[in-house]
Amino acid sequence: MGKDINKFIEYEAFGRYPKIYPKNAIKINWIDELSKIKNLDKYLPRGYGKSYGDSCLIEDGTLVDTTNLNHLISFDKESRIVEAEAGVQFSTLLDFLLPNKSFLPVTPGTKYISIAGAIANDVHGKNHFKKGTFGNHTLEFELLRTNGEILTCSPTQNTDLFNATIGGLGLTGVITKAKFKAIPVSNPYMYVENIKFKNLNEFFEVNEDSEQDFVYTVAWIDSTAKGKSIGRGIYNRGNHTNPNLHKVPENEGGLPILPFPFDYPFINNLSVKAFNLLWYNKQIKKKENVIAHYNPFFYPLDGVNDWNKSYGKNGFLQYQFVIPTEKGKVLLPKILNDISNSGLSSFLVVLKTFGDIKSPGMLSFPEPGITLAIDFRMDGEKTLKLLDHLDKYIVELGGRIYPAKDARMKAEHFKLFYPNWKEFLQFKDPNITSAFWERVMK
Repeated sequence: MGKDINKFIEYEAFGRYPKIYPKNAIKINWIDELSKIKNLDKYLPRGYGKSYGDSCLIEDGTLVDTTNLNHLISFDKESRIVEAEAGVQFSTLLDFLLPNKSFLPVTPGTKYISIAGAIANDVHGKNHFKKGTFGNHTLEFELLRTNGEILTCSPTQNTDLFNATIGGLGLTGVITKAKFKAIPVSNPYMYVENIKFKNLNEFFEVNEDSEQDFVYTVAWIDSTAKGKSIGRGIYNRGNHTNPNLHKVPENEGGLPILPFPFDYPFINNLSVKAFNLLWYNKQIKKKENVIAHYNPFFYPLDGVNDWNKSYGKNGFLQYQFVIPTEKGKVLLPKILNDISNSGLSSFLVVLKTFGDIKSPGMLSFPEPGITLAIDFRMDGEKTLKLLDHLDKYIVELGGRIYPAKDARMKAEHFKLFYPNWKEFLQFKDPNITSAFWERVMK
Protein backbone atom coordinates (compact mmCIF):
# COMPACT_ATOMS: atom_id res chain seq x y z
CA MET A 1 0.00 0.00 0.00
CA GLY A 2 2.85 2.39 0.78
CA LYS A 3 4.10 1.96 -2.76
CA ASP A 4 0.65 2.74 -4.16
CA ILE A 5 0.41 5.85 -2.03
CA ASN A 6 3.70 7.16 -3.38
CA LYS A 7 2.65 6.35 -6.91
CA PHE A 8 -0.76 8.02 -6.75
CA ILE A 9 -0.20 10.79 -4.17
CA GLU A 10 -0.89 13.37 -6.90
CA TYR A 11 -4.47 12.10 -7.03
CA GLU A 12 -5.40 12.78 -3.43
CA ALA A 13 -8.37 15.09 -2.78
CA PHE A 14 -7.66 18.77 -2.20
CA GLY A 15 -8.73 18.43 1.45
CA ARG A 16 -6.20 15.57 1.85
CA TYR A 17 -8.86 13.58 3.68
CA PRO A 18 -9.74 10.75 3.46
CA LYS A 19 -6.58 8.94 2.38
CA ILE A 20 -7.94 6.88 -0.50
CA TYR A 21 -5.88 5.96 -3.55
CA PRO A 22 -6.78 4.25 -6.83
CA LYS A 23 -5.61 0.86 -7.94
CA ASN A 24 -4.54 2.39 -11.23
CA ALA A 25 -4.62 5.68 -13.16
CA ILE A 26 -4.56 6.39 -16.86
CA LYS A 27 -4.01 9.75 -18.50
CA ILE A 28 -5.97 10.52 -21.65
CA ASN A 29 -4.00 12.72 -24.05
CA TRP A 30 -6.39 12.74 -27.01
CA ILE A 31 -10.12 12.22 -27.30
CA ASP A 32 -9.45 9.16 -29.50
CA GLU A 33 -7.77 7.47 -26.53
CA LEU A 34 -11.00 7.49 -24.53
CA SER A 35 -11.83 4.15 -26.13
CA LYS A 36 -9.65 2.72 -23.32
CA ILE A 37 -12.55 3.00 -20.89
CA LYS A 38 -14.30 0.08 -22.62
CA ASN A 39 -11.86 -2.24 -20.87
CA LEU A 40 -12.46 -0.81 -17.40
CA ASP A 41 -14.82 -2.48 -14.94
CA LYS A 42 -14.63 0.21 -12.28
CA TYR A 43 -13.39 3.73 -12.91
CA LEU A 44 -13.91 7.44 -12.31
CA PRO A 45 -13.20 10.36 -14.68
CA ARG A 46 -11.21 13.10 -12.95
CA GLY A 47 -9.95 16.59 -13.68
CA TYR A 48 -7.72 18.66 -11.42
CA GLY A 49 -8.90 17.20 -8.11
CA LYS A 50 -10.07 20.47 -6.55
CA SER A 51 -13.01 18.70 -4.92
CA TYR A 52 -12.36 18.85 -1.18
CA GLY A 53 -13.76 15.43 -0.29
CA ASP A 54 -14.00 11.96 -1.78
CA SER A 55 -16.14 12.62 -4.85
CA CYS A 56 -12.88 12.70 -6.87
CA LEU A 57 -11.46 9.53 -5.25
CA ILE A 58 -11.83 5.84 -6.05
CA GLU A 59 -10.61 2.75 -4.24
CA ASP A 60 -9.77 -0.51 -6.05
CA GLY A 61 -10.54 1.13 -9.37
CA THR A 62 -9.00 3.30 -12.08
CA LEU A 63 -8.87 7.08 -12.25
CA VAL A 64 -9.24 8.38 -15.80
CA ASP A 65 -7.25 11.63 -15.84
CA THR A 66 -8.69 13.97 -18.49
CA THR A 67 -6.54 17.04 -17.77
CA ASN A 68 -4.64 16.70 -21.06
CA LEU A 69 -7.87 17.15 -23.01
CA ASN A 70 -7.17 20.86 -22.74
CA HIS A 71 -7.87 22.42 -26.12
CA LEU A 72 -10.21 25.29 -26.89
CA ILE A 73 -12.29 24.32 -29.90
CA SER A 74 -14.23 27.43 -30.93
CA PHE A 75 -15.50 30.85 -29.86
CA ASP A 76 -18.22 32.90 -31.51
CA LYS A 77 -17.58 36.59 -30.81
CA GLU A 78 -21.17 37.61 -31.49
CA SER A 79 -22.96 35.02 -29.38
CA ARG A 80 -20.02 34.52 -26.94
CA ILE A 81 -20.54 30.76 -27.17
CA VAL A 82 -17.41 28.84 -26.16
CA GLU A 83 -16.68 25.20 -27.01
CA ALA A 84 -13.83 23.48 -25.19
CA GLU A 85 -12.48 20.03 -24.36
CA ALA A 86 -13.18 18.55 -20.94
CA GLY A 87 -9.84 19.37 -19.32
CA VAL A 88 -9.64 23.05 -20.22
CA GLN A 89 -9.17 25.04 -17.02
CA PHE A 90 -11.15 28.11 -16.08
CA SER A 91 -7.79 29.93 -15.88
CA THR A 92 -7.17 29.17 -19.56
CA LEU A 93 -10.70 30.26 -20.46
CA LEU A 94 -10.21 33.57 -18.63
CA ASP A 95 -6.90 34.22 -20.39
CA PHE A 96 -8.73 33.77 -23.69
CA LEU A 97 -12.05 35.43 -22.85
CA LEU A 98 -10.85 38.72 -21.34
CA PRO A 99 -9.04 39.96 -24.48
CA ASN A 100 -12.33 39.17 -26.23
CA LYS A 101 -14.26 41.36 -23.76
CA SER A 102 -15.92 38.32 -22.16
CA PHE A 103 -15.98 36.56 -18.79
CA LEU A 104 -17.19 33.36 -17.19
CA PRO A 105 -20.92 33.49 -16.38
CA VAL A 106 -20.37 31.71 -13.04
CA THR A 107 -17.17 30.82 -11.24
CA PRO A 108 -16.33 29.23 -7.86
CA GLY A 109 -13.47 30.40 -5.61
CA THR A 110 -10.73 28.79 -7.70
CA LYS A 111 -9.97 29.09 -11.40
CA TYR A 112 -7.94 25.88 -11.44
CA ILE A 113 -10.86 23.59 -12.25
CA SER A 114 -11.83 21.98 -15.54
CA ILE A 115 -14.93 22.77 -17.55
CA ALA A 116 -16.04 19.15 -17.10
CA GLY A 117 -15.55 19.47 -13.35
CA ALA A 118 -17.60 22.68 -13.33
CA ILE A 119 -20.47 20.80 -14.95
CA ALA A 120 -20.12 17.63 -12.88
CA ASN A 121 -20.18 19.64 -9.64
CA ASP A 122 -22.57 22.29 -10.99
CA VAL A 123 -20.41 24.99 -9.44
CA HIS A 124 -21.83 28.25 -8.13
CA GLY A 125 -20.27 31.57 -7.26
CA LYS A 126 -20.88 34.97 -5.73
CA ASN A 127 -23.66 35.71 -8.24
CA HIS A 128 -26.03 32.78 -7.74
CA PHE A 129 -28.94 35.09 -6.94
CA LYS A 130 -28.44 36.74 -10.36
CA LYS A 131 -27.07 33.99 -12.60
CA GLY A 132 -27.68 30.62 -10.96
CA THR A 133 -25.11 27.83 -11.39
CA PHE A 134 -22.72 26.95 -14.21
CA GLY A 135 -25.30 24.38 -15.31
CA ASN A 136 -27.69 27.23 -16.08
CA HIS A 137 -25.22 28.46 -18.72
CA THR A 138 -24.19 25.09 -20.14
CA LEU A 139 -25.62 24.72 -23.64
CA GLU A 140 -24.54 21.19 -24.46
CA PHE A 141 -21.83 18.61 -23.90
CA GLU A 142 -20.66 15.34 -25.38
CA LEU A 143 -20.84 12.35 -23.06
CA LEU A 144 -19.01 9.06 -23.56
CA ARG A 145 -20.58 6.06 -21.86
CA THR A 146 -18.74 2.85 -20.97
CA ASN A 147 -20.65 0.94 -23.66
CA GLY A 148 -19.03 3.16 -26.30
CA GLU A 149 -22.02 5.40 -26.94
CA ILE A 150 -21.14 9.04 -27.58
CA LEU A 151 -24.17 11.20 -26.84
CA THR A 152 -24.80 14.88 -27.37
CA CYS A 153 -26.68 16.15 -24.32
CA SER A 154 -28.53 19.47 -24.13
CA PRO A 155 -31.87 20.88 -22.98
CA THR A 156 -33.36 19.44 -26.19
CA GLN A 157 -31.26 16.29 -26.79
CA ASN A 158 -30.94 13.45 -24.27
CA THR A 159 -32.43 15.92 -21.80
CA ASP A 160 -32.68 13.54 -18.84
CA LEU A 161 -29.03 12.58 -19.18
CA PHE A 162 -28.14 16.28 -19.53
CA ASN A 163 -29.92 16.99 -16.23
CA ALA A 164 -28.37 13.97 -14.49
CA THR A 165 -24.83 14.91 -15.58
CA ILE A 166 -25.06 18.51 -14.34
CA GLY A 167 -24.19 18.09 -10.66
CA GLY A 168 -23.86 14.33 -11.24
CA LEU A 169 -20.30 14.17 -9.83
CA GLY A 170 -18.86 12.52 -12.95
CA LEU A 171 -20.95 9.38 -12.50
CA THR A 172 -22.96 9.43 -15.73
CA GLY A 173 -20.09 9.15 -18.23
CA VAL A 174 -16.98 10.97 -19.42
CA ILE A 175 -17.63 14.53 -20.59
CA THR A 176 -15.36 14.94 -23.61
CA LYS A 177 -16.22 18.52 -24.59
CA ALA A 178 -18.79 21.18 -23.73
CA LYS A 179 -20.34 24.48 -24.84
CA PHE A 180 -21.35 27.38 -22.60
CA LYS A 181 -22.23 31.04 -23.04
CA ALA A 182 -19.88 33.71 -21.66
CA ILE A 183 -20.97 37.19 -20.49
CA PRO A 184 -19.78 40.59 -21.80
CA VAL A 185 -17.28 42.71 -19.80
CA SER A 186 -15.15 45.74 -20.67
CA ASN A 187 -11.92 44.89 -18.84
CA PRO A 188 -10.43 42.70 -16.07
CA TYR A 189 -11.34 45.06 -13.23
CA MET A 190 -14.08 45.08 -10.61
CA TYR A 191 -15.71 47.92 -8.71
CA VAL A 192 -15.77 46.59 -5.13
CA GLU A 193 -17.28 47.85 -1.89
CA ASN A 194 -16.12 46.31 1.40
CA ILE A 195 -18.47 46.82 4.34
CA LYS A 196 -17.70 45.96 7.93
CA PHE A 197 -20.69 44.54 9.85
CA LYS A 198 -21.01 43.92 13.59
CA ASN A 199 -23.22 40.83 13.70
CA LEU A 200 -25.57 38.59 11.72
CA ASN A 201 -28.44 41.07 11.83
CA GLU A 202 -26.25 43.66 10.12
CA PHE A 203 -25.15 41.06 7.57
CA PHE A 204 -28.73 40.43 6.49
CA GLU A 205 -29.45 44.16 6.27
CA VAL A 206 -26.38 44.78 4.09
CA ASN A 207 -27.10 41.69 2.00
CA GLU A 208 -30.67 42.71 1.23
CA ASP A 209 -29.49 46.15 0.13
CA SER A 210 -26.57 44.74 -1.89
CA GLU A 211 -28.58 42.31 -3.98
CA GLN A 212 -30.46 45.23 -5.56
CA ASP A 213 -27.47 46.93 -7.19
CA PHE A 214 -24.61 44.41 -7.20
CA VAL A 215 -24.05 41.27 -9.25
CA TYR A 216 -21.54 39.65 -6.87
CA THR A 217 -21.93 39.41 -3.09
CA VAL A 218 -20.15 37.40 -0.40
CA ALA A 219 -19.03 37.84 3.20
CA TRP A 220 -16.19 36.61 5.36
CA ILE A 221 -17.23 36.08 8.96
CA ASP A 222 -15.32 35.67 12.20
CA SER A 223 -16.24 32.18 13.41
CA THR A 224 -14.65 32.80 16.83
CA ALA A 225 -16.90 35.77 17.72
CA LYS A 226 -19.51 35.30 20.45
CA GLY A 227 -22.40 37.07 22.14
CA LYS A 228 -23.59 40.27 20.49
CA SER A 229 -20.75 40.04 17.96
CA ILE A 230 -21.63 36.58 16.67
CA GLY A 231 -21.41 36.49 12.90
CA ARG A 232 -19.47 39.73 12.56
CA GLY A 233 -17.39 40.11 9.44
CA ILE A 234 -16.61 41.96 6.22
CA TYR A 235 -19.04 42.02 3.32
CA ASN A 236 -17.70 42.23 -0.24
CA ARG A 237 -19.94 43.32 -3.10
CA GLY A 238 -18.88 44.07 -6.63
CA ASN A 239 -19.68 44.68 -10.27
CA HIS A 240 -17.63 44.53 -13.43
CA THR A 241 -16.31 48.03 -14.05
CA ASN A 242 -17.90 50.40 -16.53
CA PRO A 243 -15.30 52.63 -18.27
CA ASN A 244 -17.86 55.47 -18.32
CA LEU A 245 -18.19 55.35 -14.54
CA HIS A 246 -14.90 53.99 -13.23
CA LYS A 247 -11.28 54.85 -13.84
CA VAL A 248 -9.35 51.59 -14.20
CA PRO A 249 -5.56 51.05 -14.20
CA GLU A 250 -3.86 51.14 -17.59
CA ASN A 251 -1.67 48.14 -16.83
CA GLU A 252 -3.36 44.87 -16.04
CA GLY A 253 -2.43 43.70 -12.55
CA GLY A 254 -2.61 40.00 -11.88
CA LEU A 255 -2.31 37.98 -8.72
CA PRO A 256 1.23 36.96 -7.71
CA ILE A 257 1.30 33.27 -6.80
CA LEU A 258 3.23 32.46 -3.63
CA PRO A 259 4.03 28.92 -2.46
CA PHE A 260 2.84 27.82 0.97
CA PRO A 261 6.22 27.40 2.70
CA PHE A 262 5.74 24.15 4.63
CA ASP A 263 3.56 21.12 5.12
CA TYR A 264 2.59 21.78 8.72
CA PRO A 265 -0.66 22.32 10.69
CA PHE A 266 -0.36 26.09 10.87
CA ILE A 267 -4.09 26.36 11.59
CA ASN A 268 -4.80 25.97 15.31
CA ASN A 269 -6.84 27.74 17.99
CA LEU A 270 -4.21 30.42 18.57
CA SER A 271 -3.54 31.22 14.90
CA VAL A 272 -7.25 31.25 14.02
CA LYS A 273 -8.18 33.66 16.83
CA ALA A 274 -5.25 35.92 15.98
CA PHE A 275 -6.01 35.93 12.26
CA ASN A 276 -9.73 36.57 12.74
CA LEU A 277 -9.05 39.49 15.07
CA LEU A 278 -6.52 41.02 12.68
CA TRP A 279 -8.64 40.44 9.57
CA TYR A 280 -11.77 41.96 11.09
CA ASN A 281 -9.86 45.02 12.29
CA LYS A 282 -7.74 45.50 9.17
CA GLN A 283 -10.51 47.69 7.78
CA ILE A 284 -10.78 50.86 9.86
CA LYS A 285 -13.70 52.49 8.07
CA LYS A 286 -17.20 51.07 8.01
CA LYS A 287 -17.10 51.09 4.21
CA GLU A 288 -14.36 51.30 1.59
CA ASN A 289 -14.51 51.40 -2.21
CA VAL A 290 -11.76 49.98 -4.43
CA ILE A 291 -11.08 49.12 -8.06
CA ALA A 292 -9.72 45.56 -7.92
CA HIS A 293 -8.39 43.14 -10.49
CA TYR A 294 -10.70 40.14 -10.92
CA ASN A 295 -8.11 37.73 -9.50
CA PRO A 296 -8.09 38.86 -5.84
CA PHE A 297 -11.84 39.46 -5.94
CA PHE A 298 -12.85 36.03 -7.28
CA TYR A 299 -9.79 33.91 -6.44
CA PRO A 300 -7.99 35.18 -3.31
CA LEU A 301 -6.80 31.71 -2.26
CA ASP A 302 -5.35 30.98 -5.69
CA GLY A 303 -2.65 33.47 -4.75
CA VAL A 304 -1.14 30.88 -2.37
CA ASN A 305 -0.12 27.68 -4.08
CA ASP A 306 -0.87 24.51 -2.07
CA TRP A 307 -2.54 26.47 0.74
CA ASN A 308 -4.21 23.22 1.78
CA LYS A 309 -0.87 22.26 3.36
CA SER A 310 -1.59 24.80 6.10
CA TYR A 311 -3.83 22.18 7.73
CA GLY A 312 -1.01 19.63 7.86
CA LYS A 313 -0.83 16.08 6.55
CA ASN A 314 -4.08 15.02 8.22
CA GLY A 315 -5.89 17.48 5.98
CA PHE A 316 -9.19 19.25 6.54
CA LEU A 317 -12.89 18.96 5.82
CA GLN A 318 -14.98 21.70 4.32
CA TYR A 319 -18.54 21.82 5.55
CA GLN A 320 -20.91 23.74 3.31
CA PHE A 321 -24.64 23.77 3.79
CA VAL A 322 -27.67 25.71 2.62
CA ILE A 323 -30.66 26.32 4.89
CA PRO A 324 -33.99 28.15 4.33
CA THR A 325 -33.65 31.88 5.00
CA GLU A 326 -36.25 32.61 7.65
CA LYS A 327 -35.69 29.49 9.77
CA GLY A 328 -31.97 29.85 9.18
CA LYS A 329 -31.87 33.36 10.61
CA VAL A 330 -33.14 31.93 13.88
CA LEU A 331 -30.78 28.96 14.16
CA LEU A 332 -27.64 30.27 12.41
CA PRO A 333 -26.44 32.08 15.57
CA LYS A 334 -26.69 28.79 17.49
CA ILE A 335 -24.77 26.95 14.75
CA LEU A 336 -22.00 29.57 14.84
CA ASN A 337 -21.94 29.52 18.63
CA ASP A 338 -21.49 25.73 18.66
CA ILE A 339 -18.66 26.05 16.12
CA SER A 340 -16.98 28.75 18.19
CA ASN A 341 -17.27 26.70 21.40
CA SER A 342 -15.84 23.61 19.70
CA GLY A 343 -12.34 25.05 19.48
CA LEU A 344 -12.23 23.98 15.83
CA SER A 345 -13.02 27.34 14.27
CA SER A 346 -11.36 28.44 11.05
CA PHE A 347 -10.55 31.71 9.35
CA LEU A 348 -11.85 30.36 6.03
CA VAL A 349 -15.55 31.02 6.57
CA VAL A 350 -17.82 32.24 3.78
CA LEU A 351 -21.43 33.36 4.18
CA LYS A 352 -23.75 34.32 1.33
CA THR A 353 -27.25 33.69 0.04
CA PHE A 354 -28.60 31.69 -2.88
CA GLY A 355 -31.39 32.96 -5.08
CA ASP A 356 -34.34 31.11 -6.59
CA ILE A 357 -32.84 30.34 -10.03
CA LYS A 358 -33.30 26.59 -10.36
CA SER A 359 -30.53 24.54 -11.95
CA PRO A 360 -31.36 21.80 -14.45
CA GLY A 361 -29.08 19.51 -12.40
CA MET A 362 -30.82 16.53 -10.84
CA LEU A 363 -28.44 16.48 -7.85
CA SER A 364 -27.49 20.15 -7.89
CA PHE A 365 -26.71 21.63 -4.47
CA PRO A 366 -27.95 25.26 -4.44
CA GLU A 367 -31.49 26.10 -3.43
CA PRO A 368 -32.93 29.38 -2.09
CA GLY A 369 -31.53 30.24 1.32
CA ILE A 370 -28.44 30.97 3.39
CA THR A 371 -25.24 29.09 2.63
CA LEU A 372 -22.22 28.89 4.89
CA ALA A 373 -18.91 27.19 4.06
CA ILE A 374 -16.27 26.59 6.71
CA ASP A 375 -13.05 24.59 6.78
CA PHE A 376 -12.24 22.40 9.79
CA ARG A 377 -8.82 20.88 10.36
CA MET A 378 -9.06 17.11 10.58
CA ASP A 379 -8.63 16.45 14.27
CA GLY A 380 -9.91 12.88 14.29
CA GLU A 381 -13.07 11.98 16.15
CA LYS A 382 -13.40 15.49 17.58
CA THR A 383 -13.95 16.98 14.12
CA LEU A 384 -16.26 14.20 12.98
CA LYS A 385 -18.41 14.49 16.12
CA LEU A 386 -18.80 18.24 15.63
CA LEU A 387 -19.95 17.78 12.03
CA ASP A 388 -22.36 15.02 13.06
CA HIS A 389 -23.76 17.48 15.60
CA LEU A 390 -24.13 20.22 12.98
CA ASP A 391 -25.89 17.78 10.64
CA LYS A 392 -28.81 17.69 13.08
CA TYR A 393 -29.45 21.40 12.50
CA ILE A 394 -29.35 20.97 8.72
CA VAL A 395 -31.82 18.09 8.85
CA GLU A 396 -34.09 20.00 11.25
CA LEU A 397 -34.09 23.06 8.98
CA GLY A 398 -34.72 21.10 5.79
CA GLY A 399 -31.38 22.15 4.28
CA ARG A 400 -28.67 20.15 2.54
CA ILE A 401 -24.89 19.65 2.37
CA TYR A 402 -22.72 20.13 -0.73
CA PRO A 403 -21.51 16.75 -2.07
CA ALA A 404 -18.54 18.23 -3.98
CA LYS A 405 -16.99 19.36 -0.70
CA ASP A 406 -18.11 16.51 1.52
CA ALA A 407 -16.03 13.66 2.93
CA ARG A 408 -18.28 12.19 5.64
CA MET A 409 -22.00 12.77 5.01
CA LYS A 410 -24.14 9.86 6.19
CA ALA A 411 -25.99 7.82 3.57
CA GLU A 412 -29.39 8.48 5.10
CA HIS A 413 -28.75 12.22 5.06
CA PHE A 414 -27.66 12.26 1.42
CA LYS A 415 -30.85 10.44 0.44
CA LEU A 416 -32.88 12.90 2.50
CA PHE A 417 -31.14 15.97 1.09
CA TYR A 418 -31.28 14.72 -2.52
CA PRO A 419 -34.57 12.86 -2.99
CA ASN A 420 -33.92 12.68 -6.76
CA TRP A 421 -31.18 10.08 -6.14
CA LYS A 422 -33.48 7.24 -7.19
CA GLU A 423 -34.24 8.91 -10.49
CA PHE A 424 -30.52 9.61 -10.92
CA LEU A 425 -29.73 5.89 -10.68
CA GLN A 426 -31.40 5.35 -14.07
CA PHE A 427 -28.74 7.51 -15.74
CA LYS A 428 -25.62 6.59 -13.78
CA ASP A 429 -23.04 4.73 -15.85
CA PRO A 430 -22.84 1.19 -14.40
CA ASN A 431 -19.01 1.08 -14.50
CA ILE A 432 -18.36 4.49 -12.96
CA THR A 433 -18.20 4.99 -9.21
CA SER A 434 -16.39 6.99 -6.53
CA ALA A 435 -15.56 6.69 -2.85
CA PHE A 436 -18.28 9.27 -2.21
CA TRP A 437 -20.93 7.35 -4.13
CA GLU A 438 -20.12 4.04 -2.47
CA ARG A 439 -20.34 5.75 0.92
CA VAL A 440 -23.71 7.42 0.40
CA MET A 441 -25.28 4.38 -1.29
CA LYS A 442 -24.69 2.06 1.67
